[in-house]
Amino acid sequence: MIFHAARLAVANLFAAETRSVFWKVLGLTILVLVGLWLALRSTFITLVFPWIASFFPALPDWAGWLSFVFLVLAGIGLALGLALLLSPVTALIAGLFLDDVAEVIEKRDYREDAPGTAMPLASALVSSIKFLGVVIAGNIVAVLLLFVPGVNLIAFFLVNGYLLGREFFEFAAMRFRSPEEARLFRAKHAATVFLAGLVIAAFLAIPLVNLLTPLFAAGMMVHLHKLLSRKELGVRMPLAG
Repeated sequence: MIFHAARLAVANLFAAETRSVFWKVLGLTILVLVGLWLALRSTFITLVFPWIASFFPALPDWAGWLSFVFLVLAGIGLALGLALLLSPVTALIAGLFLDDVAEVIEKRDYREDAPGTAMPLASALVSSIKFLGVVIAGNIVAVLLLFVPGVNLIAFFLVNGYLLGREFFEFAAMRFRSPEEARLFRAKHAATVFLAGLVIAAFLAIPLVNLLTPLFAAGMMVHLHKLLSRKELGVRMPLAG
């Protein structure tokens, strides 16, 4: 079921019906990441670099290469920081476009079902911002766990798998259920939702491809919610895609 939903979500990435959403999601994701990169770089140059330089007031000429090495390491550090921010950015952007993706999928692949109800824009923004804070906190924990032997990158996948799976699934479920019912339905299928979240985390770890994570995650969880709902009702799964 999870891989079926993932396959349908990948097919949905390049479907003609979602082309306009595709460009909106991709463009906004790149715009936000560029803005974050400039903000991180400016903060480093303005605050961090002078503080570090104060510890080395008079380096000899032959040590100029140390400055070059330091700048390279700083660039790698900034890139890693931006990579860790990709998960919160994904959550925020997907929260804004999930209803657009869901409407396309529901009309195309689940015509016989009643359409879902989009969340009011204000509610969607509040939910996205709240989740943004949760994902940032979770990734801070994941970064700290990177220094624990035997944990390392496993922490990144587990934290993001749980958080992204939980939130995207509840976003999709709330088109048909109250927030409380969505949480209970997610809890009932917690293992399936978590494994689906790991698939999203793996997608998030692929360079360049991960720019499409908001669209992929939204589509996958819309399909997964539909498939789980149909399974409970004893309805045969669709062969769409």
